[in-house]
Amino acid sequence: METILIVDDEKNYAVILSAVLSDEGYETLEANSGPEALDLLRNCDVDLVLTDMKMPNMDGIQLLEHIKEMDSELPVIMMTAHGTVEKAVEAMQKGAYNYILKPFDNERLIIYVNKAIAMFRIVKENRLLRDSIESQYSFDNIIGKSLAMQEVFSTIRKVAPTNATVLIEGGSGTGKELVAKSIHYNSPRHGKPFVAVNCSALAESLLESELFGHEKGAFTGAISMKKGRFELAEGGTLFLDEIGELSQYLQVKLLRVLQEKTIERVGGEKPISVDTRFVAATNKSLKDEVVRGNFREDLFFRLNVMQIVMPELKERLDDIRLLVQHFINKYADERKVEIPVKGVDHEVELLFFDYAWPGNVRELENVIERAMILCPGDTITVSDLPRDFKKSVFNTFEMDGIPSNASLYDTLVMVEKRMIERALKQADNVQAHAAKMLGIGKSGLNQKIKKLGIEVGTKKDH
Repeated sequence: METILIVDDEKNYAVILSAVLSDEGYETLEANSGPEALDLLRNCDVDLVLTDMKMPNMDGIQLLEHIKEMDSELPVIMMTAHGTVEKAVEAMQKGAYNYILKPFDNERLIIYVNKAIAMFRIVKENRLLRDSIESQYSFDNIIGKSLAMQEVFSTIRKVAPTNATVLIEGGSGTGKELVAKSIHYNSPRHGKPFVAVNCSALAESLLESELFGHEKGAFTGAISMKKGRFELAEGGTLFLDEIGELSQYLQVKLLRVLQEKTIERVGGEKPISVDTRFVAATNKSLKDEVVRGNFREDLFFRLNVMQIVMPELKERLDDIRLLVQHFINKYADERKVEIPVKGVDHEVELLFFDYAWPGNVRELENVIERAMILCPGDTITVSDLPRDFKKSVFNTFEMDGIPSNASLYDTLVMVEKRMIERALKQADNVQAHAAKMLGIGKSGLNQKIKKLGIEVGTKKDH
């Protein structure tokens, strides 16, 4: 139920209005002065203010100005007598939603009120969506406790409040776009657009039009003017993914934008100023591409003001448990089985820790999403894992991976050492837990650690 605040120094008038609006299903609050209204607004959720224009101490215009400072989008309808129509027009210019002349017809008032409430309902829905998006891409919500990810978080915190251009490097599936969005939604530009372009997804001619826009008649099929992504991202952030795939021609055009902060649409001659922050990403080393002659050195230096290198999943194994649980929670609602999945069993954990994850976090998410569909119980087992994933995992244990001149003893020692190191990592270096995983006693594990020269790290806080 929406709430309407009625402000009028004539108490009887406020009571009558309250009764009319209550009959329409609205909750009402009453204030007999501007200061009293502001106190209510500070302490109550209000969806519309209906205020008289002429009041002592603080008139309707002054109240409107204070309201707009508190919430610029909260609708205000002014009630005014014939003699103050000019004041009502002034109120409209200062942000009032509408005005209505006293004495007024109740039906007309209800129409005005319904329209204002409907408009503010959309505003609130957009706020909720924006808050949801900002929460989703807050760097505090990017999953990771490993040292490598903590370094990423630290850089995001430092660079987000600035306008610096950022270059994100990392393999496919490491979360480059997620970091780009986190930078945007934690920056002063968060209320403006975040526009993403995959530079490898379009042919050069189409990509040029997509980025810079085009004028009517610029080429066959250009039947009207079209704004490009640079203009659409005005005031916000433009994310150029896979920037290493840009042609030399488009590299030159991009360099000019970065230098001059202007663009020209395809087929146009007029420079257009753009206020856009640039975040670029690549799964290549642009420095190496410069050496090979595939990427302009001057553009590289323009882009590489701040660099973030996303670690491969195999470099952040400490995060696997967190990521697995995150994806289980994420896909919980899509399960058709009533039994909720609580986690994965020990054998699955061992496979996850052993696997190289060439597809990084994106591959892990895909595996968990599919396993959630296949799992009939509350724990994901090896039998629930996708067939192609199991095939990839078990292929890593083929005999071809063992040197042909390796003795049986050396091979067994190598496997034993690897299993102990893995168990210690999974147990966060708690030897009693690691021994239980391996099915041996704690004293026996301790002897093997000394014999094999295994370094044991410190226990981690949970």
